[in-house]
Amino acid sequence: MKQQTLRDCWAKEKGAINAWCSIPSAVTAEMMSMNDFDSITIDMQHGLVDYQAALNMLQVISGSGKTPMVRVPWNEPGIIMKSLDAGALGIICPMINTPEDAIDFVGATRYAPEGHRSSGPTRALMVHGANYHDEANDKIISLAMIETVEALENVEKIAATEGLTGIYIGPSDLSISMGFKPGLDRVEPEMINAINKIYDACKNNNIKVGIHCLSPSYLKEKLSNGYDLATLASDVRIYAEGLSNKIKEARS
Repeated sequence: MKQQTLRDCWAKEKGAINAWCSIPSAVTAEMMSMNDFDSITIDMQHGLVDYQAALNMLQVISGSGKTPMVRVPWNEPGIIMKSLDAGALGIICPMINTPEDAIDFVGATRYAPEGHRSSGPTRALMVHGANYHDEANDKIISLAMIETVEALENVEKIAATEGLTGIYIGPSDLSISMGFKPGLDRVEPEMINAINKIYDACKNNNIKVGIHCLSPSYLKEKLSNGYDLATLASDVRIYAEGLSNKIKEARS
């Protein structure tokens, strides 16, 4: 199966840097794919991306060979399966709060007898090869988002879900659930303890652990500490920051 840059990175026991696409544009997705990321995620939850835009973005990402992933809007099998059929090789699923949520999520990413994914990989078959069906259950990446107090309490059971590739920490929603303001790169002792608890659960169950970061320094710290995946901000944040800095320089 093609576009295995993320799994190749993990095979070398290296932490991966993930790009985040919230802008519904094949051009900006192509720009992200031209840079030194190990994977690229299209955000259909809080990003401005609908299915058709996601499909077009997946098409341009294919040219880079990078691993394409989609964060789906919710733990709903229809959009999970449709994203995979469009060619996504990984799914990040929000608000996985219970072991049952995790089982349902994983089941939607895997064909029978390991899951309940419906067969019809329209574009995936074209771009990932004739053996797609036989390889998909072993190659599709499933990352469950832990981002609530309820999920934190259930993290060990969620991490033990058969077939789950890993957990993706959502610091902002987790912060809100714990009584803090939203935001990334958390430094509060309570948040650090919560994030460490999730990390430990992943390592105890031999699955991958990822986290969404804002700054390169926070990202490097997480990868240095054994995280398997870290996202660097988003296209919206990077564009806004670059634009702001340029106009400030010009006005000065």
